[in-house]
Amino acid sequence: MSVNRCLTLFSRLQRHFHHRTACIGAAGGSCHVPAGSGLLRGQHRTGSVVVCSRNVSSDHSPPKAPDTSLFVPVSLKTDLAVDGSVGAELTQQLNKDELLKILNRFYKRKEMQKLASDHGLDARLFHQAFISFRKYALEVTGLPADLHIILSDICCGAGHIDDIYPYFMRHAKQIFPMLDCMDDLRKISDLRVPANWYPEARVIERKVIFHAGPTNSGKTYHAIQRYLAAKSGVYCGPLKLLAHEIFEKSNNAGVPCDLVTGEERTFVNVEGRASDHVACTIEMCSVNTPYEVAVIDEIQMIRDPARGWAWTRALLGLCAEEIHICGEPAAIDFVKELMFTTGEEVEVHTYQRLTPFSILDQAVESLDNLRPGDCIVCFSKNDIYSISRQIEARGLECAVIYGSLPPGTKLSQAKKFNDPDDPCKILVATDAIGMGLNLSIKRIIFNSLVKPSINEKGEKQMETISTSQALQIAGRAGRFSSKFKEGEVTTMYRDDLLVLKEILSHSVDPIQTAGLHPTAEQLEMFAYHLPDATLSNLVDIFVSLSQVDGLYFVCNIDDFKFLADMIQHIPLNLRSRYVFCTAPINKKQTFVCTSFLKFARQFSRDEPLTFDWICRHISWPLAEPKNIKDLVHLEAVHDVLDLYLWLSYRFMDMFPETALVRQIQQELDDIIQQGVRNITRLIRATDTAVPGQATVKSGKAGSSDLISSRGQSGQRGQSGQKGEMMNSSLAGRLVRDGLLTPDLLRQLQREWSKDQKQDDTTRHAHGTEQHYNNNKGKSKKKKK
Repeated sequence: MSVNRCLTLFSRLQRHFHHRTACIGAAGGSCHVPAGSGLLRGQHRTGSVVVCSRNVSSDHSPPKAPDTSLFVPVSLKTDLAVDGSVGAELTQQLNKDELLKILNRFYKRKEMQKLASDHGLDARLFHQAFISFRKYALEVTGLPADLHIILSDICCGAGHIDDIYPYFMRHAKQIFPMLDCMDDLRKISDLRVPANWYPEARVIERKVIFHAGPTNSGKTYHAIQRYLAAKSGVYCGPLKLLAHEIFEKSNNAGVPCDLVTGEERTFVNVEGRASDHVACTIEMCSVNTPYEVAVIDEIQMIRDPARGWAWTRALLGLCAEEIHICGEPAAIDFVKELMFTTGEEVEVHTYQRLTPFSILDQAVESLDNLRPGDCIVCFSKNDIYSISRQIEARGLECAVIYGSLPPGTKLSQAKKFNDPDDPCKILVATDAIGMGLNLSIKRIIFNSLVKPSINEKGEKQMETISTSQALQIAGRAGRFSSKFKEGEVTTMYRDDLLVLKEILSHSVDPIQTAGLHPTAEQLEMFAYHLPDATLSNLVDIFVSLSQVDGLYFVCNIDDFKFLADMIQHIPLNLRSRYVFCTAPINKKQTFVCTSFLKFARQFSRDEPLTFDWICRHISWPLAEPKNIKDLVHLEAVHDVLDLYLWLSYRFMDMFPETALVRQIQQELDDIIQQGVRNITRLIRATDTAVPGQATVKSGKAGSSDLISSRGQSGQRGQSGQKGEMMNSSLAGRLVRDGLLTPDLLRQLQREWSKDQKQDDTTRHAHGTEQHYNNNKGKSKKKKK
């Protein structure tokens, strides 16, 4: 053996004995924790005992235990010889069968499990780490010399089985790197004092004015008047329509105002300079620009499970001398408490509704009882399609408004309904009318009181609408600016009327918490410590470790994670990946999700998305819809163009065709408007295209009307009876109570239809057989 080889072996051996002598043995020979074995930060040794000093937070609450089910092990290469054959040369080759027995004995040692638990490895992580460690020890072509020597000693009876522990922990921290930086991760995800995130706002002595009142009380009007009188100001609203309304109102009043939404930037200055006033959607407000006055509309949405963080950010971070807040009185005490943490007092102005509305004592019960100025509120598009068709079958025209329609189409339908010279006097809408549209409604009719919602776990469920939601919708009746000076509220069905009265008899639940959301900077710091983790996994671990005080909660991040998982395989830097995942898209639309994926892939190749590229992708130009399926696809295409515009303001060089895309989007809006005007014809075409399948009714919508019309016609065959069974009030009640979903209802309808066909086939076969037997008998008689 050469001198250099001997020196190398000697240095390896020396290092090994350095580790061995640094270990502190407990009584009974056993637990070795070498220096440098990677104890968690905040731990120190006292004598022969490992003491863990806990990271006590400022409010003396212990740090939250991490959800270790989120810890994804990092893959290690098992074919990489770290020290070559040094360990084998110093000792001997390891017997794999004997080694397997020793490792399994180590795994069963309760003392080792307890010690590992103290160092962050709970039972689940301990098991995963051991499986990986055993695979590594048995399969790697050349173990590190120190580990090889330890294992060889134990196999020869010269070492204790517990000597494996330091090397096991070293391996565990390689596959679970978060164990070694848990304190740092906890500090990054500490969300207990969000007011400190906005130092520029904290140095301003802000005056906070809360304009509190129900819908149609003039609270926003008073805040806007102060906004228009200020030298500079920002309006922050929940919807593009509201921001656009203030944009137009301000410019019409002679106050130059810009418009900023996620998909649009409109500067009134011909040279493109920013105006002193800006109307924006709340996610787009700047917390760095100084203003004299800021208006935050619909403050009660600060508790929204998905978007609440935007209101929290605006309330805590806007750099304005005056902050004017508009919203429900239920938010007053909470805003006061929140402002107490910033050292700011709240001045409250309360307003009463300008026009009254009353709850009627009778339900509508039939679409035959509709009157001009009625608005039927549904919570599903299927109900809207069904009811609008039945209304027009009665010779009445109706306007249609729901959430996925483009803003231009919503405004067009609202204008049609509001126009006194237009024959359209009935509106069928979802709760999208609750904000952002001025409508001349005399009577609000709730078709259902059950609405799909997402709970804290991200699960979809059917829930009765809250008092706040009911008031927001009911308040659209008899608006001050409309021709109806008094409003009325009722339900389509008698059973629901008592429930509605009960809902509206309660006061709105006071707001207790505000939403927060991890920022790109925080996730970048997480990624620095966990470079091998996916973005979705980073967010999960962040939320698991995050600490919030009683005033806040972490917003639902399911949509963010959905997009993160979708583009995980695409090579993007973390900041770009984060921006893509915050894009506001409807994940239920397959075409939108596919487009999102293609956008990200094209972006990762550093290839700009040109106008020709986007036209090829959406198959532009597009024809008018021939049925409901076509209309839904056109709405999805509009969303794809929105996505392009949204990304164009984040990555201007990669999405350069903003003007041309906006132009074809306007043309598409016109096509969709035409389709919505002919929605009854589209529904009829859809029914014709799918024979034997009735228009789906996901709730009670129109089902009793359908039955009563059948009864009046007196034409009830066997198939009609089965259809009636499926559309009876029992089916509607099951859907309303969340015991039956619209999909299951459709499946049941198909099964009824299938059973009917099978019955008909069986009867036909039986009849044919009987006819054959009869004829056979007759022929026999003739032969005789």
